[in-house]
Amino acid sequence: QVQLVESGGGLVQAGGSLRLSCAASGRTFSTYAFGWFRQAPGKEREFVAACDWNARSTMYADSLKGRFTVSRDNAKNTVYLQMNSLKQEDTAEYYCAEDRSASATKWIHAYDYWGEGTQVSVSS
Repeated sequence: QVQLVESGGGLVQAGGSLRLSCAASGRTFSTYAFGWFRQAPGKEREFVAACDWNARSTMYADSLKGRFTVSRDNAKNTVYLQMNSLKQEDTAEYYCAEDRSASATKWIHAYDYWGEGTQVSVSS
């Protein structure tokens, strides 16, 4: 059974940084692409970033390019999201998701498995 567990969220001041982690188990980690999504209260879940099976190909939401970086360590079965220069509008629940293929995508329906999320709150 696939299990994804996010960690690293918390409260940070605007301009600060956080690194989220997603520990995966249940199937061959290095075979699949992973994505990060977020959902703010009252809003739909939106794409943040994704990386393919070896992180050579990554993609980001246009509004986040340059501030967020997705990476993975296949030896540790872990995906990361480094978030810098955080803004109040980055406040949301952040979710890790595992794709059904090795190729990264922004399409939410391509992801078969989801973690329970980690809360990121950015204060002014």
